[in-house]
This record gives sequence, structure tokens and C-alpha cells, in this order.
Amino acid sequence: MDFRVALGLSGLFRYVAPTMASVHKQIDAAGVPVTIDDVRAAHARIGESIVRTPILKSRTLSEITGANVWLKFENLQFTAAYKERGALNKLLLLSDEQKARGVIAASAGNHAQGLAYHGKRLGIPVTIVMPKPTPTVKVQQTEGHGARVILNGERFDDAYEAARELEGREGLTFVHPFDDADVIAGQGTVALEMLEDAPDIDTLVVPIGGGGLISGSAVVARAAAKTMQVIGVQAELYPSMYAKMKGLMLPCDGDTLAEGIAVKQPGIVTSGIVRSMVDDIVLVGERDTETALSMLLQIEKTVVEGAGATGLAALLSHPRMFRGRNVGVILTGGNIDTRLLANVLLRDLARSGRLARLSIRLQDRPGALFHVARVFDEQSVNIIEVYHQRVFTTLPAKGLIAEIECETRDAAHLERLLKALRDEGYDVTPIEAA
Repeated sequence: MDFRVALGLSGLFRYVAPTMASVHKQIDAAGVPVTIDDVRAAHARIGESIVRTPILKSRTLSEITGANVWLKFENLQFTAAYKERGALNKLLLLSDEQKARGVIAASAGNHAQGLAYHGKRLGIPVTIVMPKPTPTVKVQQTEGHGARVILNGERFDDAYEAARELEGREGLTFVHPFDDADVIAGQGTVALEMLEDAPDIDTLVVPIGGGGLISGSAVVARAAAKTMQVIGVQAELYPSMYAKMKGLMLPCDGDTLAEGIAVKQPGIVTSGIVRSMVDDIVLVGERDTETALSMLLQIEKTVVEGAGATGLAALLSHPRMFRGRNVGVILTGGNIDTRLLANVLLRDLARSGRLARLSIRLQDRPGALFHVARVFDEQSVNIIEVYHQRVFTTLPAKGLIAEIECETRDAAHLERLLKALRDEGYDVTPIEAA
């Protein structure tokens, strides 16, 4: 079944199968490999070497979403992501022999950089295996932290297998990005700080890839003195943990902006913790993620990557779930390609009506473009680019299409421009944004 159909029948699935909230019972501590004491010990262990990132209440986002929104700025870590917390905790718990031999991981993202940075700082050799198509900038950043980078295979699975082979051949210690109790405890320090610095929070919204961050966060939430809700967020294109918890068979594939949580197979350890401790998981679409990323930059003046924007995207796409609650949203990272960021911002401007591309049919005669430009001037619309099409068109030889890219104040301003052009007799068609 296509997952979009499955989502459309979500109410039916909730009736047929028990919800995650109904599964949430008093938990036998012996069945969970990470405890609140582990998280507290991790925080004491790593506290001097990581940034205690700020948590701030966003008045504007609170007004937009109807929730009281608190943002935890993990994009302000040195490596611009929370991942270094778990990596550092794991490194500090290694034996002297393990530290001397070195560690290895398979990663093309934030885990690689966090492990490389703290490994260099502690004098621990770090090897990172990445798929061959990994962007050059990520390879350079990881090597810049002193790691040995090996490119192997076309997919993450290929890199993972190569890393496990090197682990045995060279006697290295494998550091899993999420399915490791020490890593989970380190990631849980994010939530520990959140509840200490903003005690009014009663709901945590946490992006899920493999599940390390939400597992650590859930351990902290369940140890709190008051009842806490823990809600996970996944991209619609990669609903791996969502499907596993709900008993569904959903595809995990496609190009998602939230590449940091594009995990096809969640962890074994993390799945057990999520099943026991997390209240629910919601999915967010690409457009909501793009909107959230753009809003964070424009409103909060902070740059996040796609995965880091999914928490806010959940509030935008599921407003009734969070309305009136005190919600803590983790901005998990800020490592986004600048060209991709620019593309997301321009697409958001187009969708909001502030940037438009209009196809206008003109007659090929002197003054034609001048007269249409006069309408733009009268409506105080800024023309950014003009493109004439005379050859590749079905119009008569004396006809032409002018595509004009312009900047308006808002959607209403754009509508006024369109009306004015049509009132002047022009055949005009907006070219829709994706």
C-alpha cells in the first residue's frame, strides 16, 4: 500500500492497532539500557567540552502555532549539531587501550564531524567511512578535524559494512551513531538542559532518524517530576520508526530536505526505548519542512538544516496536537549547504507571493516591452529578470512570450498586479512554484 493512502487511513489504523500512548505504562527500569542517572553522569562528564546551548521562548512562533514554543539551539554547538554530545560521551568512556587503538564510524553527516572533532581534541585516532557520493564539503570538514576518511561504496550500507570490516581488521572500536547506550545517554543531555532551563515545558518535540536523541530525551522526560509528553517527528519520505511503532509497511525512499534523519532502519536499542517511552510519532511533508526552515531564518535569525527544522514543521502541520501546550523544540543542527539554503528561501518567497515569474503574451513590435513594464511601474512591482521567447513557442512568428520575474510585497500585491495586467488586455499566466 502506498504510504500516502495509509496516512489517509490513519484513523482506521489507530482503531485497529493500539496507539503508542496506550502502550505507555510504568516501565521496568531493568528493561531499559539507559537511565536518568546515566544521562546525568554523561552531562557531568561532557559538560565542560560542549556548549550549553541557549533555550529561548519564541513569542512570534508561539503566536503563529498557538503553542508556547521554546527553542533549543543545538545548531550553535561547535560542529553545529547535537551529535557531538553522544560521540564525546562514548569517547570518554573508552578504555586506555581502546583510545590508543582508535575508533571508527560510518557516517556522512554530523556524527562524523562530532566524533572527528572530539577525537582530535582527546588525541584518539578517528576513522570515518563515507559513501563515495558524499559531498566534497562534508569530506573536507571531517578531514579538517583530523579524521582519516575512507570513501567506500555508493550507499550508506556499503560504508557501514566496510567500517565493520575495518573494525575487526584493525582492532578499532566502532561508535554507532545512535544504537549505543553511551551515545544515547550523551544525546539525552539536550533534554536535561532543556528542562532545567525551561521548567514550564510539558511537551518535547524531537526529530527521529535512528532514534538516539528521542531515546535519551524520553529517559529524561519520564524521570521528570511532572507528566511530560514526548512526540517524535519523521519525514514523510522516511517514516521508518513511525511504521515500526504503528505496525505498518511504508516505503523509505526519496530526496528529502531532512537528510539528517533519512534513516531506513531504526536502531534495535532505540526502537525498544521509543516503544516504551514515547507517546506518539508524527510525519511532516517536505513543504512544511521548507517553510519551517525559512521561518526560523527569517523570524529567529538562525540557520538550521532540514532535520533541524522538522520539530517546528510538526507544530505547523499538526497544530491541534500542540495548541496551548508548553512545547520544547530541538533545533538539532545547522549544517546545510548554502546553495540548498538559498533555494529553499527563494521557493518560500515564491509560495508566499513575494517572488513571482509571469508568462505574458506580447506582440513582437517596438514598445511592447515598454508598455508592459509601465504596468509593473504603476503597481510598484520590482522587475528582477526578463526573458523573451521567440523561437521555442507555438505562437505565430510575430508573437512572443515574455517571462518576467518580479518581486512584490505579498500575495495580495501580486494579485493586484495580475488584475492590472489583464485589465490592460495582456494574457498573463503565473508560473507556479514547486
